[in-house]
Amino acid sequence: MSVSWHKLPDANAAAEAGAHHIVNLLEEVISGQESVTFAVSGGSTPKLMFQKLAATRFPWDKVHIFWVDERCVPPTDVASNYKLADEFLIHPAHIPGRNVHRVLGELTPATAAKRYAGEIREFFGLEEGEMPRFDVVHRGMGPDAHSASLFPGEPLIDDREGIAAAVFVEKFHQWRVTLLPGALLAAKHTVFVVAGDDKAEAVRAVFQEEYDPKKYPAQIASHHGRGVTWFLDEAAARLMD
Repeated sequence: MSVSWHKLPDANAAAEAGAHHIVNLLEEVISGQESVTFAVSGGSTPKLMFQKLAATRFPWDKVHIFWVDERCVPPTDVASNYKLADEFLIHPAHIPGRNVHRVLGELTPATAAKRYAGEIREFFGLEEGEMPRFDVVHRGMGPDAHSASLFPGEPLIDDREGIAAAVFVEKFHQWRVTLLPGALLAAKHTVFVVAGDDKAEAVRAVFQEEYDPKKYPAQIASHHGRGVTWFLDEAAARLMD
């Protein structure tokens, strides 16, 4: 299990450390190939991280950006993960439109998921049954230990065949499109940035409870992923001592 975690004083410091680590990984990858693939998540902590990423001197025109998950809303909606990334990373960092591979959240959920999986398959040149290998995947985690849009009890947590799917999140009465475990686990590097006191119990459970991904979905990455690094603020890490 190649997993490490780092504790930082606050959310800002966790976002900064996460951004620094991501840039280092992207630089490592770009030294050996022409472009890099980077899948991002939404939420409040990523906003800080996106701002820090956009301020770096990395050649962002060589980055192809994808999404770990997306809410089924138009790209102009305040709930859109695309909108958040566009405002705080894509636009400020001048990532070209041709490199932006968003989930078309304005379509019906099943159509959006099918189109997204198809675009990923085409971009990576995948054969049937093959998984994309994103260079870097950025993820967060909710207080219930959900990650991507894979919430506790979700049957798709067992799916290792599909790339992306539509999921109905009962808790929020909302449709979303999410990458599935097979695609997430195939990533070369995964970076979690998690902040807030309300995440402390979930962080402890992911690292210390017995493996039960239906109860703690974020355990999948920590038990089976390669190159997984967590950046936690002090509040989120308070039960890890």
